[in-house]
Amino acid sequence: MRALVVYESMFGNTETIARAIADGLGERYEVTVVEVGSAPDRLPDDVALLVAGGPTHTMGMTRSSTRELAAEQAGHAGLVSRGRGLREWLAVLEPALTLPAATFDTHIDKPFPGSASKAARRRLRALGFDVLRAESFRVRGSTGPLSDGEPARARVWAARLAAELAPVGDGPTT
Repeated sequence: MRALVVYESMFGNTETIARAIADGLGERYEVTVVEVGSAPDRLPDDVALLVAGGPTHTMGMTRSSTRELAAEQAGHAGLVSRGRGLREWLAVLEPALTLPAATFDTHIDKPFPGSASKAARRRLRALGFDVLRAESFRVRGSTGPLSDGEPARARVWAARLAAELAPVGDGPTT
C-alpha cells in the first residue's frame, strides 16, 4: 500500500513535520513525500492514503500575499515552497471518491484561531475524500523552530493513523 504526503513549507518546519509523518506512516505504507509545487494534480492509482499539510497563515491556508510576506521574512535564506501553495493545489486536484486522507498544519504555539489543516480538510471532503484526521503542530515563532517534541508527536500521530487503516501484519510494499 502506498501513501502520499504532500506539504507546503515556508521555513522548513512544515517539511520537518511532513517527513516525521512519513516516518510514522512507513511502518505500514510505502511512502512518497512531495513538496506541493511538484504534487500531481491527479493522484496515481496506487495511492491508498493522502496526507496533506501546510503552514497556517492568517487563520487558514497560505495565499500568494502571505507567501510574499514569508519570502520577505526569509530574506537571503529563501523559502522551501516557492511556487503554488496547498490552497492552489487543492483547487486543481482531481476528486477521489472515498480515498482516505488526513491533513496537518503548523502554527504558532499560542492561542490561535483558524487552521490550515481544517481548511484543507474541508476542501478534500468537497472533493470526495474520506478525511479522517486534522492535526496541528506548533512552532515557537512565525519562522520557527518547532516546539519541543513536535516531530516525535507527528510520527506517533501518523503511526496511529496507519495502524487504523492498514491491517495488522501489513507492512510497506516495495
